[in-house]
Amino acid sequence: MKALTALMLAAMAVSSAPASAQAATVEHKQAPGAMIASAAIIPPGSTLYYLSGATAAPIDAKDVESPGAFGDTEVQTLSIFTKMKAQLAELGLTMGDVVKLTVFLVGDPKLGGKMDRDGMTKSYKKFFGTPDQPNLPTRSAFQIAGLGRPQQLVEIEAIAAKAP
Repeated sequence: MKALTALMLAAMAVSSAPASAQAATVEHKQAPGAMIASAAIIPPGSTLYYLSGATAAPIDAKDVESPGAFGDTEVQTLSIFTKMKAQLAELGLTMGDVVKLTVFLVGDPKLGGKMDRDGMTKSYKKFFGTPDQPNLPTRSAFQIAGLGRPQQLVEIEAIAAKAP
């Protein structure tokens, strides 16, 4: 009986060793040179964080009505990602924990009503795929008819994940 108990204890120790030796991590699958991840693999037991869609802060808090109150697409995207980074920090997360972005872009009147994907991308690249923060999230971007204020050109929502 002692031999059977010892054998069972040894088997349990061996079977639990790999789980404790290898910490689960969120994995971002990205091709070399890609701007977005093709997939994010989130291990069991991870916590998911859903960030509501955010729009840019006005350039001057006293002006929310003028045509340029929130800036162009690049400026608005920078504002949103700066706010997102602070929100994630309050949750104990970083931009590297973001696994999914959904980007809503309004057509810019200065571009003939077409979305400014390049302007959004310029600000995006300051937060994702950098030497300090190499993780890329999966991402979808859509042109939509409008947002809450006619001067707003961008809204971004995010999902972040933290492995146990």
